[in-house]
Amino acid sequence: MQFTRRKVLGLTAGAAAFAVAGARISPALASVEEAEKMVMEFTGGATPAEGKITLTAPEIAENGNTVPVSVSVESAMEGDDLVESVIIFADGNPNPAVATFHFTELSGEALATTRIRLAKTQNVIAVAKMKDGSVFMDKKQVKVTIGGCGG
Repeated sequence: MQFTRRKVLGLTAGAAAFAVAGARISPALASVEEAEKMVMEFTGGATPAEGKITLTAPEIAENGNTVPVSVSVESAMEGDDLVESVIIFADGNPNPAVATFHFTELSGEALATTRIRLAKTQNVIAVAKMKDGSVFMDKKQVKVTIGGCGG
């Protein structure tokens, strides 16, 4: 049997695709230290205080593919008591920063709800940055029973 250049290229591409598809690729997970570093980058190096921000997340998520979370910040939403942004981190996901919300005085209140994907049981962290430079944090551990980023 004689192989033409086209056949050789086709066989090579097929073998490469089979090798990639057959290999199990597991996602790299971020470390808690990486998530803490990202928190410090978001806060500009300021240590977040407790209070003002409330993170609501389930204690147990039966499916890590869709975990409901909400965050609210006590604020007058004007002057220096304005919430500029809130970021949500998941310290065991491949990319810890999972959602960012930006607010203005026209927002009326600092409240956001979303669904996130969690790779495994881990901490979900919400950090709020105020106009006056202060930062606040709340943290909840969510136990993931099935699914998630890691499968």
